[in-house]
Amino acid sequence: MDAQAVAEKVRDVMLADDAASRMLGMQIAAVAPGRAVATMTVRADMLNGFAICHGGLIATLADSAFAFACNARNALTVASGFGIDILKPAKLGDVLTATAEETSLAGRTGLYDIAVRNQHGELIAVFRGRSYRLGDRKVFEA
Repeated sequence: MDAQAVAEKVRDVMLADDAASRMLGMQIAAVAPGRAVATMTVRADMLNGFAICHGGLIATLADSAFAFACNARNALTVASGFGIDILKPAKLGDVLTATAEETSLAGRTGLYDIAVRNQHGELIAVFRGRSYRLGDRKVFEA
């Protein structure tokens, strides 16, 4: 399998067991080694008391894109931490797109930057995730 086929297989295996991402209606629009794009439409049940998307759900979208990007090489990888800055509110009906890009990968650790934008291309949030690879474990066995 070439690297792209591996990334796509990882996406399919992970998504099959990712109840949280599926519950939120996320789609993994693209995946490649060290990169992933996830989308989510803001629903009424995602709004907080100010009628804007709950920040935790924006973070969840970014975290899911991060997870698919850092596992795309079929090396089982988990988050060791992250930070998020929310720059603009997301509203009912907004289609949010989180684009995760690998910034650094060295040994068992990685650094990923994720930009979350709405359907107008406006930057909603920036997320930086730190990853840790779990030895030689795989997402799926070839």
